[in-house]
Amino acid sequence: MGSLALIARSAGHTVSGSDQNIYPPMSTQLQAEGIELMNGYDTAHLQPRPDLVVVGNVMSRGNPMIEYMMAERMPYTSGPQWLSEHILQDRWVLAVAGTHGKTTTSSMLAWILEDAGLSPGYLIGGVPNNFGLSARLGEAPFFVIEADEYDTAFFDKRSKFVHYHPQTLILNNLEFDHADIFPDLNAIQTQFHHLLRIVPPNGLVVCNQNDDALTEVIQRGIWTAVEGFGQGAKDGWQSDLKQEDGSSFEVLYRGQGLGTIKWSLTGAHNVDNALAAIAAARHAGVIAEAAVDALNRFTGVRRRMELRGEVAGIKVYDDFAHHPTAIETTLQGLRKQPGTGRILALLEPRSNTMRMGVHGDRLAQSLGLADKIMLYQPPGLDWNLDQVATTLGDRANVYHTVESIVDSVTAEAVAGDVVLVMSNGAFGAIHDKLLDALRSRNTNL
Repeated sequence: MGSLALIARSAGHTVSGSDQNIYPPMSTQLQAEGIELMNGYDTAHLQPRPDLVVVGNVMSRGNPMIEYMMAERMPYTSGPQWLSEHILQDRWVLAVAGTHGKTTTSSMLAWILEDAGLSPGYLIGGVPNNFGLSARLGEAPFFVIEADEYDTAFFDKRSKFVHYHPQTLILNNLEFDHADIFPDLNAIQTQFHHLLRIVPPNGLVVCNQNDDALTEVIQRGIWTAVEGFGQGAKDGWQSDLKQEDGSSFEVLYRGQGLGTIKWSLTGAHNVDNALAAIAAARHAGVIAEAAVDALNRFTGVRRRMELRGEVAGIKVYDDFAHHPTAIETTLQGLRKQPGTGRILALLEPRSNTMRMGVHGDRLAQSLGLADKIMLYQPPGLDWNLDQVATTLGDRANVYHTVESIVDSVTAEAVAGDVVLVMSNGAFGAIHDKLLDALRSRNTNL
């Protein structure tokens, strides 16, 4: 919704917005663009009467602003519907869907098109470092969008991505998630099947060939050409790792080498993200060699293994990982980095699915590569993290305040350690608190 606000502002509209717990980097970029932010859901935020209310999917009946909006018969729509009707109608949409990697892959794809001089529009759920903003209107025809399977709004329970009508579609991977709206994996696969139904016959679907759930979706019906990527894609896009951590690899298409990427990113997941972005960009007219060259200058996305600071040889990273698979792949990439010392993993289970405890039985295994694990038990969590800590043994502890985690890290961390903070929220500004505490400790030594 924050990214959508930037698009609407660029299109000439006066935009303001209401939300709970607004925090950077989204809050700061919106304020910098002249978009008024109002905390909470006071009905006064809808005065004077707006021309249109764009309703985010977090909003539900019973919310005072929603009830007031409806009682006053204000015109309203969903974010995806507004985008479809006002921005995407005449665009070549390149959509990135999947459980993991949407933000990073969308950022890579937008950067490849930008580097090729195509000035794409884009709407992404994070802030790509190469752009500094999470969205822009761009120039026709190309528009890159992070295509989420979450539902659209309280009045439209279809997945957001069915509104986007992509010409080029990336399917990164597919696992069970969003347990608050989907009963099982099959229900999510049905939404992906609906998405495939609206890709035109002259479009392209770029699909992870190593993902069984996606293979099942394709088998339900496909009316568009498919290009595969991953190590199982013998007739598609593959990689040849030059560094085990994924920081350097050759890109191959049907066995032919197209160039080598050397970058600051790590992890097999990011290698696959790159292959998908290169394939999609090629469909839009960017030759693969140029795309490879562009990704050598790709500098990542904020909150995706973002180095927030280093104090006395202790590095503090911020990462958005909040699903067991994402947690595990992030730790794998970090563990394979040359020179990595101990990993202190800090986790806030904040997503709706994680708060429901749906992935609780997988959480301990996903954290297995960390040397120390600090689990935050926030107020209102529907389950107890003690069992996860017990499974992990003396490496893990459960904490009930952010401050107690900061104190523990400050007492524990030594030069060479990596502190990995994982959450899809602000985590009580723990990153700055950690860095401040480590600086204070170092000063007082």
